[in-house]
Amino acid sequence: MTLFSQRLAMLQAEHHLLTGRINQPILPGNGIFTRFADPVVTAAHVPLSWRYDLNPATNPYVMERLGVNATLNPGAIELDNRILLVVRVEGYDRKSFFAVAESASGIDGFRFWDKPCVIPETGSPDTNIYDMRLTRHEDGWIYGLFCAERKDLEAESGDESAAVAQCGIVRTKDLLDWERLPDLKTRSSQQRNVVLHPEFVQGKYALYTRPQDSFIEAGKGGGIGMGFTDSMTNPEVGAEQVVDPKIYHTIKESKNGQGPTPLKTAKGWLHIAHGVRNTAAGLRYVLYCFVTALDDPARVIYRPGGYFLAPEGAERVGDVSNVVFSNGMVQRANGDVLIYYASSDTRCHVLKTSVDQLLDYAMHTPEDPLTTAGSVRQRMQLIAANASQVVSSP
Repeated sequence: MTLFSQRLAMLQAEHHLLTGRINQPILPGNGIFTRFADPVVTAAHVPLSWRYDLNPATNPYVMERLGVNATLNPGAIELDNRILLVVRVEGYDRKSFFAVAESASGIDGFRFWDKPCVIPETGSPDTNIYDMRLTRHEDGWIYGLFCAERKDLEAESGDESAAVAQCGIVRTKDLLDWERLPDLKTRSSQQRNVVLHPEFVQGKYALYTRPQDSFIEAGKGGGIGMGFTDSMTNPEVGAEQVVDPKIYHTIKESKNGQGPTPLKTAKGWLHIAHGVRNTAAGLRYVLYCFVTALDDPARVIYRPGGYFLAPEGAERVGDVSNVVFSNGMVQRANGDVLIYYASSDTRCHVLKTSVDQLLDYAMHTPEDPLTTAGSVRQRMQLIAANASQVVSSP
């Protein structure tokens, strides 16, 4: 057996074991959701043929020619009883592209389709695209909204890090063929984390936005906004109403942004969002929830305090440490909800919960009182209420 065939056989066996691994739940959990032991998609899940030249004549040592650095921030949808993730795949060259990974369970067994997604360019080509939110809209299309990043042409000479982020848009019926639409126009100089609401609101397309002053900092902007456009083929938003503002000394004091497309429930629109605060070790990203009214998705009716999910253990380590980020969520016919998130901009995970659990959490978890004294009062009330309960030992 040649060196080439030995190494290739080892790589194939390792890849087969990885994609066939059963993902075990971590129990007992916190009652809100179930975490799982393994990530659902990693750089190692990417097909060998996307990374290696498999010709022994041109690659006798089976070297990885086009390496993959990370798989992260997947959009999610269910089609024909299959869970499909549009994963952000980042190469060693820092460029991201989209690729579809499929699973029957949505918990394990994810395998990529044969080829990455081919996203058409606009007249102003993107340098990088990433973080697609998928929305099945009532107009019959599946829309993908993502960050389209380009160099800031107004930056000072020699500044090769200044960038401009805008909202790129595609639509599809099957996640195979993608039609590129014009980028969203808003009054903000930068836009990230834009999400399309799945229903018309007063006859218009509604968009969750996140206006900001620079590529990284929210600046005077910030907060999750909402704007409206008459058309997705010529999308333009005027005024942006802030739905959920950033707030001092909270998990969202630096910036916040809409995560996946919100879920419609009997009690309101359920939102997962990310909140960011600054620390001595850098920015810390966590997830949180809120619920808006069915008749007015811009009006918050439940706002549980604190974070819903924060990075734990190995999740805290990666390219951008101490980060969790979500832009994909699926509600299944049996009431299960699968929430997909990335940890530290490196790998993809899943949470399993239900509509009932999420609503119970959102509706009955106290709001952030915004002061230490208020926080202590909340805990004292909980302790007093528990004093009358008899809890028997197992």
